[in-house]
Amino acid sequence: MQLNYCFPLELERIRKENIPVVIAGGTVEYHGPHCCLGCDTLVAQGLIEKLAQIKEICVAPYICYSPSSYAVADEKSGTVHVEEDAFEAYLYYIFFSLLSSGLHNIYVVIHHQFEQESLMPMTLSYMKAAKRATMKYLENTLGRGWWGSEKYSNYYDQLEGADNPFGWIKVIPTMSTNVQNATGYDHAGKYECSILMSLYPDAVKLERLGDINHWFTKSAADANTQLGDKMVELSLEYLAETIK
Repeated sequence: MQLNYCFPLELERIRKENIPVVIAGGTVEYHGPHCCLGCDTLVAQGLIEKLAQIKEICVAPYICYSPSSYAVADEKSGTVHVEEDAFEAYLYYIFFSLLSSGLHNIYVVIHHQFEQESLMPMTLSYMKAAKRATMKYLENTLGRGWWGSEKYSNYYDQLEGADNPFGWIKVIPTMSTNVQNATGYDHAGKYECSILMSLYPDAVKLERLGDINHWFTKSAADANTQLGDKMVELSLEYLAETIK
């Protein structure tokens, strides 16, 4: 199910059945001479599309312009970097709109600077915007003092349940720490190229690897679809278990 193709009837079913709404959070970022600029977006989007084949989810339009940073390469490289404050403000309105539509089971899946699930600027922007939008939505719908009202006297008992409003929007990696440890994780190297090759073979051109030499791309010479298929398999198992 694609959110872009939903009509009011489908939207009502998503709300009623609390079907997960899943967004790929990607980047446009330099990945060497052999790997496409949309690598991070495509990995997240490709896994989400495969997940939709085995589990009922609603795939929302992906977000690709983001705080990718110029840590890897400069402005001439094709990287598109959006400053964190501007990006967070943009996300806030997206999340607030989705919540106001009655969608309260939202997942953002990120494949960028998420080594060992560390919290880097882009991920933090998503997380902060999600909490801000949730707070504003609750205040708008329940009024000021909502948390202190008797209606929420069982708030702490529900922190781990579906009724916890601060769990309505979750930001997760494409590959959990366990999955990363079982295979590997890098930037435009053996592992990232392998998973991208598995999902979108035309997005990697290993014959161009020698056009520009980088320390972080040397291992890409060993990239292969067999490894990529395994990474996809493990990532899908993790995502299917996590997205509920």
